[in-house]
Amino acid sequence: MASAQRITVLTGAGISTDSGIPDFRGPQGLWTRNPGAERMATIDHYLADPEVRRASWQNRLSSPAWIARPNPGHRALVDLERQGRLRAIITQNIDELHQAAGSDPSLVLELHGTMRWVVCWDCGARGPMDAVLERVKAGEEDPRCVECGGVLKSATISFGQMLDPAVLAAAEDAAVDCDLLLAIGSTLTVYPAAGLVPLSKQAGARLIIVNAQPTPFDGIADSVVDGSISDVLPSLVATSGPDGRPRSRADDPA
Repeated sequence: MASAQRITVLTGAGISTDSGIPDFRGPQGLWTRNPGAERMATIDHYLADPEVRRASWQNRLSSPAWIARPNPGHRALVDLERQGRLRAIITQNIDELHQAAGSDPSLVLELHGTMRWVVCWDCGARGPMDAVLERVKAGEEDPRCVECGGVLKSATISFGQMLDPAVLAAAEDAAVDCDLLLAIGSTLTVYPAAGLVPLSKQAGARLIIVNAQPTPFDGIADSVVDGSISDVLPSLVATSGPDGRPRSRADDPA
């Protein structure tokens, strides 16, 4: 960490669990406890089954992400950016907590989209999610596009959907153009995001994995760190400033 000058960060659901957002595949993950919930994240099921859509809208309505706030893990990456060493944050998360913490939105690459917006599957119309959730609260179980009557879904990437080619290309560039890849809170089992890890290693970057559970790439990592991300990440960033001394926001002038 101390010697790295261009750090690309890859974040997964684990960085947001301390903000009250459950992960998916961990021991207490959403899909671990309720395997049927994964159907709501599969595009074919979502489009074909009105019952799945109705359940999805209720799930969105009650999501803990609406009241979640950034935690020290998110804020540590803002500190890394302030050190001038952050190349990019590639995130599999859809909660926008990196931006809420203060990360430059232009440095955040959302591989799986965002839950804060809604898009029409038929005409492509896009709008804020909160407006559609108000319609659900008012009694619409499966709200339709006001432009064309088409199926609405969150502006996220479901299983079976293609990733945005421009976002993926930018993520691949960031994975190659770094001297350290810092993978945080991801099981590293979902592709193409997981494929960024060997891509970065092959380009010569070092690899640090911070995750509570083992990942398929632990064997090629230069370091594997477990423990609470909210504890571990601030410590890693604070003790690896570019001048080799501990650094935190307290070092920045008011």
